[in-house]
Amino acid sequence: MKKIVIAAVALFGLFSCQQDKIAFIDNTKLINDYQEKKDIEAKFKTKLEAFQKKTDSLSLALQNEGQAFQTEAAKMSQSKAQEKYEQLMQRRQQIQQQVQQEEMQLQQESQGAIDSLIEKVREFVKDYGKDNGYTYILGANEAGSVLYGVEEKDLTDEILKALNDKYAKK
Repeated sequence: MKKIVIAAVALFGLFSCQQDKIAFIDNTKLINDYQEKKDIEAKFKTKLEAFQKKTDSLSLALQNEGQAFQTEAAKMSQSKAQEKYEQLMQRRQQIQQQVQQEEMQLQQESQGAIDSLIEKVREFVKDYGKDNGYTYILGANEAGSVLYGVEEKDLTDEILKALNDKYAKK
């Protein structure tokens, strides 16, 4: 009986000494320094610049049409000038709608790519935690979910390197 009690106490002591393996990452740094995010941003910056050039050229063309109309309007009858003016306004409205649609599409595409990237990073951190025996990996951010953590428990650089290495292999 004495042996059973001693064994139970020893087992209890052993289990009570086990600690959870906890670490944290700086979410903002992890996402912002991830090479795939930088590549996505560069891709959309190029698309945005092309969109801006297209918008500028459409705007300039409309401006030129408007100036040409002003010159011609003086030589036209009032009804003909009014008709031409309405056509010009219709064209301007169509172009504005087209630009807005393209802008929304670009924003949605960009947001979708970033959302997908964030989900990919979350899955990577989850798998990293499982593979390395972590009970918890907390996320630090500006909102203050981790207000303090010792440097040794910060996995940000380690996970960032692993993420970038995996991305570079693709």
